[in-house]
Amino acid sequence: MKNRLLVILLLIATTVTARELSWRWWPTGISDSVVATDSIRYTAELQAVASSGQFAPTWMQSLEDGHVSASPYSGSLSVGIVKPATAPNRWYDYDFGVELAGRVQQPVTGSPWAQLQGYGTGYFRQLYAHVRLYLFDITAGIKPERYLTQDTLLSSGSLLFSGNSQPLPRLTIGLERWTPIPGCYGYAELKGGLTHGWIADNVYMQGSYLHHKWIGLRLGGSLPVNVSYELHHAAQWGGTSPVYGDIGSDWSSFKKVFLAQAGGVMRNDQQNAIGNHLCSQQLMLTAKGRRWEVSAYWQNMSEDNMAFIGLGHNLADGLWGISLKQNRWPYIQGVTYELLNTTDQSGPWHDRDGLCYAGNDSYYRNSVFQNGWNYWYRSIGTPFITSPIMNTDGTIYTLNSRVRVHHLGVRGDIYGFRYRLLASYARNYGNDNKQRAPLSRNTALMLEVTKHVEQAWGLDFGLRLAADLGTQYGNQFGGMLTIRKQGVVSRW
Repeated sequence: MKNRLLVILLLIATTVTARELSWRWWPTGISDSVVATDSIRYTAELQAVASSGQFAPTWMQSLEDGHVSASPYSGSLSVGIVKPATAPNRWYDYDFGVELAGRVQQPVTGSPWAQLQGYGTGYFRQLYAHVRLYLFDITAGIKPERYLTQDTLLSSGSLLFSGNSQPLPRLTIGLERWTPIPGCYGYAELKGGLTHGWIADNVYMQGSYLHHKWIGLRLGGSLPVNVSYELHHAAQWGGTSPVYGDIGSDWSSFKKVFLAQAGGVMRNDQQNAIGNHLCSQQLMLTAKGRRWEVSAYWQNMSEDNMAFIGLGHNLADGLWGISLKQNRWPYIQGVTYELLNTTDQSGPWHDRDGLCYAGNDSYYRNSVFQNGWNYWYRSIGTPFITSPIMNTDGTIYTLNSRVRVHHLGVRGDIYGFRYRLLASYARNYGNDNKQRAPLSRNTALMLEVTKHVEQAWGLDFGLRLAADLGTQYGNQFGGMLTIRKQGVVSRW
């Protein structure tokens, strides 16, 4: 009897111990016992572009944080130091980066960007500091950002923030990583944040600001299938208009922007919402195994009357994608296919015969912020809504916001040669929502190969070949050579 009781007690103790290990009510992963090695690293990069057309091909210059010029001929040199974050499980962590770039280029005839920057320019590719205190992150400065979670090497870019333009100076506070919700045992996670940014290009508005807040929920945790939802709300607001003067940059205006309420000094803002507002939502379903992962996702765009994804006026618009990643076979490590459509825009009518239909959204455009959802003449969102940097008539706003795109990306490693293939086919309908036939077409192709050569002073060499074929830009071909050196300055 005593032996049986002892066995039962041992089984109960083992079960309780296992539950304590696998059913932690708040598994943050934060630990005092983590010891990390910190370092300061240096980076230097030389880049040269040559192409045959009026512009560098689409996949030569897009989604490069504004670093690669739109000019057919350009060269750049950048140098910097970075202290990477190294302790994701420590109670605190920090990182910073300083990288300065200089670029020379051949100006593009008629482009307003070329008139501004001329034959050369200097800028910070990054200048930021970030600290994580327990679960909360604070970031200040200029830092490339990727908010949504598709494969950034192969995707055509998110609808709201894609990395197509230079990063804005900003201050961000929030939860950058998926963080377990207390009491959900790791099976429900949350992330989100709040950003205040400075729109420093002053293309049309002087001294305006960026407001961005987001929240995301992911269910599944360690289960093989996860589902996640993210909501992003962004707005351009404040500053001085050459037409309306000061449009409201005070605390009262910010509160109205935060809540997307009407206000301000203009009739447009008093009837609608103060500022230029954009929202994007994403649903993602992910299945993962030991050495593979498949994700299917859907992003939408709203500029008026935001509703839950799939229920709004512009149901036909969005970015749909499927992505496969695996690390068992190196030759093809990732494949992504995406379909982008922005031709609906809530229908052809904003108002008619005294009725408001809230259509004709004309994405990335705004009557007050006339340069629209662009920074330094580049689209902040998807590059297929054509950036004003490509305008040759001197205009500063988006001329082509209605597009339908098929996009394919493949990447892998063949005996140390890392490659990336991108292919996109775009039909462009301009801005008129009643336009039914494509005004132009373009097929954008790109092959990139990079190789680390230890015998050549540890340099990384990259070659990118790209082409545009069609009526949008004409047939143009180009190549880009990149030489990069990275190393450790100090370690402690």
